[in-house]
Amino acid sequence: MTIAALVIATIAASWLLTAAVRRYALARQVLDHPNERSSHTLPTPRGGGVAIVVAFCAGLLLLVSTGQVQPRGAWAVLGAGAWVAVVGFIDDHRHIAARWRLLAHFVAAGWALAWLGGLPPLPLAGAAVDLGLFGAALTAVFLVWLLNLYNFMDGIDGIAGIEAITVALPGAALWWLAAGSTDAIVPVLVAAAALGFLLWNFPPARIFMGDAGSGFLGVVLGVLAVWSAHQQPQLFWSWVILLGAFIVDATVTLLRRLYRRERVYEAHRSHAYQYASRLHGEHRVVTLAVGAINLLWLAPLAALVAFGWLDGAAGVAIAYGPLVALAYRYKAGARELQV
Repeated sequence: MTIAALVIATIAASWLLTAAVRRYALARQVLDHPNERSSHTLPTPRGGGVAIVVAFCAGLLLLVSTGQVQPRGAWAVLGAGAWVAVVGFIDDHRHIAARWRLLAHFVAAGWALAWLGGLPPLPLAGAAVDLGLFGAALTAVFLVWLLNLYNFMDGIDGIAGIEAITVALPGAALWWLAAGSTDAIVPVLVAAAALGFLLWNFPPARIFMGDAGSGFLGVVLGVLAVWSAHQQPQLFWSWVILLGAFIVDATVTLLRRLYRRERVYEAHRSHAYQYASRLHGEHRVVTLAVGAINLLWLAPLAALVAFGWLDGAAGVAIAYGPLVALAYRYKAGARELQV
């Protein structure tokens, strides 16, 4: 099968599987009912992210079996992603205590880093910095935070799918251009699987992703950042830049809620994107704005870093500055009763 055919097949499989999950959810009344913390107003089927997981994993297994991608990286992605998806699926249907979820997430991060060999030395201010075991620990925290924040950010129609597509496709292009690696097809498959689901989830959503899909996308994108860095170290910084819209909103919100000593693990509607959707009166404009920020602001800066024209840490600082300002403009982490 050609790469083009595989991408088309992945989109189709994701679309068909999402339709099947939606039909099952409606028949079994597996619905997300709106409450005071919700950003939707009608009961909506959930769990559609399973389609992303199955479609992507099937495509990646085919690539591994035909020798078209590096096996170590592929098993890092498959193991971590599938494990997080299973944990998320169980949590979607039967609650898992936060401490056990967190432990499971670190197991996934450990699996991925073991297969990849930890974090490679990263370029910083003109030097290659090797953090060794400390770097591996920091990377594990990064992966766990990324998969959880992706879940937090999946709160309005289409936003998680748009984020996956507009991060994965530029990430794939930079991986191919900067490292010349055929492994760059893997993030293309992520985008393809996300697109098949997004056709059902774009505002107004006919099905929600659920923890299985959002956590899967978060950890997979994080593992891809580490994988690509083993082939071209500055690509790690490029992925961190591309993920900036989600990272900044979630992190600013978390820090402000921690400062007020709120229970950060409880559901809330105080992310910047949630305030923005209420201010503008619809999900579509905010979802499209996130995609535009990724493609028009973050992707060019990520490219400058990938090709060595801009220091990675400096690129992150430049990219995140306006995002932090936007987060405060849209009251990320503000007390909800005050807005």
